[in-house]
Amino acid sequence: MFQYINNIESTKDKKFLIEKVNLFIKLINVFAQKNNLIDSSVNSAISDATKNRLKELRIIETNSENEQKQLMKVLKAPIYKEFIKAINYNLKHQKLIGNLLNNLDPSKRSIIQEKSNKKNKPRIVDFFCGAGGLSLGFSQEGFQVDLANDYEDVCIETFRYNHPEVPDDRVILGDIRNIVDHIEDYIDNDIDIVIGGPPCQGFSSANQQRIIDDPRNDLYKYYLKAISKIAPKFVVMENVKGMLPYSEQIAEDYKNIRIKKGNKTFSYSVDCKVLVSNDFGVAQKRQRLIFIAIRNDISEKRKITPSGIFQEIENSYTQNKEHLLKDALEYIKPLEAPRVKNMTEVDDEITGKKVDVNQFYGNENSYLKLINEGRKIEYVFNHKARYTNDINYEIYGTLEQGEDGTSEKIKHVMPYKHRNHIFKDKYFKLIEDKPSRTITAHLKMDCHSHIHPRQVRSISPREAARIQSFPDDYIFLGAYLKTYMQIGNAVPPVMARGIAKVLKKHIK
Repeated sequence: MFQYINNIESTKDKKFLIEKVNLFIKLINVFAQKNNLIDSSVNSAISDATKNRLKELRIIETNSENEQKQLMKVLKAPIYKEFIKAINYNLKHQKLIGNLLNNLDPSKRSIIQEKSNKKNKPRIVDFFCGAGGLSLGFSQEGFQVDLANDYEDVCIETFRYNHPEVPDDRVILGDIRNIVDHIEDYIDNDIDIVIGGPPCQGFSSANQQRIIDDPRNDLYKYYLKAISKIAPKFVVMENVKGMLPYSEQIAEDYKNIRIKKGNKTFSYSVDCKVLVSNDFGVAQKRQRLIFIAIRNDISEKRKITPSGIFQEIENSYTQNKEHLLKDALEYIKPLEAPRVKNMTEVDDEITGKKVDVNQFYGNENSYLKLINEGRKIEYVFNHKARYTNDINYEIYGTLEQGEDGTSEKIKHVMPYKHRNHIFKDKYFKLIEDKPSRTITAHLKMDCHSHIHPRQVRSISPREAARIQSFPDDYIFLGAYLKTYMQIGNAVPPVMARGIAKVLKKHIK
């Protein structure tokens, strides 16, 4: 997770190092707060044990004075001293701290990876993995991620942190076009399922240019190329509902795949369906177009078809309890919106923190039990309210649940009233007694479309993550606004679990 200080060159590398160092410090601080274990005897003096811990974390390679100076230069004095103090606290109270720092600890991550590999799980490859929603759902159903790839560095950082069972060198930052032609350098196992959501920007009409031929859909073309080289048993591809009119073109592209291995030729049958997340128990009505393709030998051997798989998925709906927005927003600390700009990265008790103690530990409803897989989680992450100016604060406080920017109540202050025909949903107060409207990546721009139903603010990143069905200890790294982007672009993990559970029955 960390990078050796002597290898850090770019500004982004420095930012990610500082963020993870700050996360380490915050985890130690909330542990001390929760357990009432403030230890005044711990200081920022550097001992041999401190240096060895820095080596264990793979921040320094040797105990040289130059590395210490470089670390101090990058972190700056206040953070550097806090970090050394946190490491010394960690060393003194290691047993009590337990697993809290495991995701930042290379040695602990290696142990997790060894255990995971020994279980002989079915294997997946996730292209355009984003923050890891699809991968998480499959992992929760017993799949092993063999390779994950995305071109957004912040998504890769989030994925690596939250998936300690996947070696760092199997979570690849880069363009799929630079990976596919050398895929054998990354994959040395038979892959059961390739998953992912390639962006398709060129929606041409069915009788004109085919999607795969549109130059704007180059990434989609390389996704198909990856399938042709990997030859997985199954493929799960997700995308926006807007691709439905072009589904026949996409199906044709899959059916045109021919893979020769030895004296065998593999092909695929494919089908698609719009699946809705609240059918899986997610507290959100989110529609996604899902394609499922099956390799011909598996289809024949198992006597299964893609349409049959979709029917199995639909049949599983009857076991799922419906959850509403209020289920996702329950048992989490109330917050007030910051009224001063540039405070989103500053922690405080009133507007929230990046890492905080869970005040409602042990008070989980059925939805929290579902997304957290029955685990009780001691800490809260990414629960920080967003800045709200005076006009928006008045709008947020005036609107009733279900009302939007066309409400007469806010006509006198509505900044977009001359464009209400375009921006009708620019402001919307969420309805707590229904599944939430879709969480989107646009939240990184503003959150007016997702106003909290009972508090005068928009939803926090943690609340958005809950609505998306991410577990409460899934930490989103990166700048505050980019956490919204990662959450909004993700596939709800509980929805992914529903798909994975059905497919797993047909793997072995």
